[in-house]
Amino acid sequence: MPETAALPEALAEIRDEFLALGERDRLLLLLEYAGELPPLPERLQDHPDLLERVEECQAPVFVFAEVEDGLARLSAQVPMEAPTTRGFASMLVQGLSGLPVAQVLAVPDDFPQMLGLGQAISPLRLRGMSALIGRIKRRLRTAA
Repeated sequence: MPETAALPEALAEIRDEFLALGERDRLLLLLEYAGELPPLPERLQDHPDLLERVEECQAPVFVFAEVEDGLARLSAQVPMEAPTTRGFASMLVQGLSGLPVAQVLAVPDDFPQMLGLGQAISPLRLRGMSALIGRIKRRLRTAA
């Protein structure tokens, strides 16, 4: 399957981790990731204007993506009150930061659906997660 081939190793491992679990446990794993979202770098904490809002998300979700020496550098700010989106953002920041930009741009837009969360979270949240990937890619294309 071409989508699988396009997944960076870290995201493929995350996908496999989700698919090895039952529905309920997938949601619990997503919530675990919510607690692991890296904090914003200090320079972004002082300049929230550098972050871009992901309007498709119900919660106030903000992302930052830049290219440094050909590698993607990602950050996200998602409130604790939005744990599913925060968990997904955490996966992306941890799984994609430091990778070559081309590899990040090749991540399938339907990666959220690959996690088998369709029964655990709403279609609206899945669309928001896809929008998060789209926003990161757009910012990286602009920065590259």
